Amino acid sequence: MKRSFYWLMPLLLALSLTVSAKTASSITSNPIAEARLVELSAELRCLVCQNESLASSQAPLAEDLRREVREQIALGKDNAQIINYLTDRYGDFVTYRPPFKARTLLLWLLPPVLLLTGLVLLWLRLRRASPPAPKTDADSDADDDAIKALQQEFDGKNHERD
Repeated sequence: MKRSFYWLMPLLLALSLTVSAKTASSITSNPIAEARLVELSAELRCLVCQNESLASSQAPLAEDLRREVREQIALGKDNAQIINYLTDRYGDFVTYRPPFKARTLLLWLLPPVLLLTGLVLLWLRLRRASPPAPKTDADSDADDDAIKALQQEFDGKNHERD
């Protein structure tokens, strides 16, 4: 029984290596095409991870998208055509730089509008804040009396301790 177990372990190990080799991503033999793939993958967003680029994502869908990009490169399409193909198929969300059009108008215009609104509100608030009123003679007399009263109280307490 032990003997068959020792023969079974290397067989299972070899089998697991062949299974994992099939799931590994295939790298093309063309270094220029691979460089284009890396460049395009950095510009494209993983649809599952959303905040990760296609190049850094390990999701199965990201692997499928990289495979599609490889196929498009092999067909001889340029980068713009590949991006257009993916946006037609998956929407503008697949790119980190969505185009300026009616569907993405809010995405492009909302940040500057919010910034300008905040600056205008801040300016109005600062403008509305009135400077402190200048002191009148009556105010300075009251302040002087309060200072004298505090000084007398302080001096009186110090003398009591002595």
